[in-house]
Amino acid sequence: MDRARTPLAFMMVCGLFLFAGCTAQEPVKIGFIGGMSGRVADLGISGRNGVVLAIEQKNARGGVNGRKLELLVRDDEQNPEVANRVVAELLEQKIELIVGPMTSSMATAILPRINASQTILISPTVTSSSLAAKDDNFLRICGDTREYAEKSADFQFRHQKKRTVAAIYDLNNRAYSEVWLNEFRASFEKNGGRMQKAAGFHSGASTVFQELVRDLLSGQPDLALVIANSVDAGIIVQQIRKLAPKQAIALSEWPSTERFIELAGGAAEGAFVSQFFNRENSRPSYKLFRDAYRTRFGGQEPGFAALAGYDATLAAIEGFEKRTTGEPLKQALLRIGRFSGAQQEFVIDRFGDAVRPTFISVVRNGSYHTLEY
Repeated sequence: MDRARTPLAFMMVCGLFLFAGCTAQEPVKIGFIGGMSGRVADLGISGRNGVVLAIEQKNARGGVNGRKLELLVRDDEQNPEVANRVVAELLEQKIELIVGPMTSSMATAILPRINASQTILISPTVTSSSLAAKDDNFLRICGDTREYAEKSADFQFRHQKKRTVAAIYDLNNRAYSEVWLNEFRASFEKNGGRMQKAAGFHSGASTVFQELVRDLLSGQPDLALVIANSVDAGIIVQQIRKLAPKQAIALSEWPSTERFIELAGGAAEGAFVSQFFNRENSRPSYKLFRDAYRTRFGGQEPGFAALAGYDATLAAIEGFEKRTTGEPLKQALLRIGRFSGAQQEFVIDRFGDAVRPTFISVVRNGSYHTLEY
C-alpha cells in the first residue's frame, strides 16, 4: 500500500516545487501610457522606445532579482477618456508602476484614478508646475515648467536683448501650455520685458495657422514664442518665416523633437529652446545609450523623449531592486532619491518632483546645439 503511494506522493511533491518555482519567476509587469497616434505621436513613440530599450537591456542581464520584466503598452491618443480607459486596463493587471504619460494634460486627466489605487506613475516628460509639491502617486524625472520657462525668458531678455514677445500656445494641452506661458510672462516682465499678446488655439488637422500667425506678428514683436507639439510648431514656424523671415523664435521644450526639424525644415534655423537634453553630451553612458538606441531602432537618433523614457525606466527598476521587504515602490524611490541618468544625475525629492539641469539649445544646420547658458 505504501509502495503504491510512493510514486504518486513523489510526483505531488515535485509538482509543488515546480509550481513554487514558476510562481517565483512570474514577470514584473510595468505599464507604459503615452500618445502614440495623432499629432503628438513622435513624443509617445520615442518615449516608448526608450522604455523598451531599458527593459530589454535589463532582461538581457537577468531581469530584476531573477525575474523578467514585461512591458504592457497603451496608447492614450492624447484623449482624456481614452487615457482613463487604458489606465483602468493596466490597473486591472495589478501593476505597481506605469511609466508615463508624456503630456501634462493626460497626467492631469488620469491622476485621480491613479491616486485612488496603489499604482504609481513615473513620467518621463510631464513638466506642469501645477502638479508640483504634492504628496501623491505621481513622480517625474524632469524639472517642472517653471525651470524651462524662466530660463528661456531670462536668456531672451538678458542675452538676446529681446524686450517684446508675442506667444501662440496649444489649448489642448493647457495644463502645460498655459502654465508655461504664465511662467515665461512673469519672468520676462519681471526683467522689464513686455508680453504683447498671447493667442491660444486648439490643435487639430483643420486648424488654419496663417491668420493666427499674421495676427501674432502684427505688433512686430522682438520675439515669437511657440508652445505647441512638434507638428503644429513646425507649421507655425514655417508661417512665421513666410511673413517675417528674420523673426526671432523661441520654443518651449515640448516640440523640440527631431520631428519638428524635419517638418519645419529651414524655417527651424535659429530657433531657441530650453531643455534638459544635450545632444552633444560626451558622457560614456550617453554614448552607450545612443549607440544601443540607434542599433535597436534602425538608425534613428534618440530625442529627449527617448532619453527621458529610458532614464525613468532605469530609475523605476532601481526602485524594484533596492526596496526592502514590504516597502512600497514609491517609498523606495523617494528613499533612494538620487539617480544616474544616461546624460546626468538627477534627484527626485520627497514630493516626487525632479531636480535636473536645463540648457538653452539653438537649431543650427538642421540639428540642436547646446549653448553655454
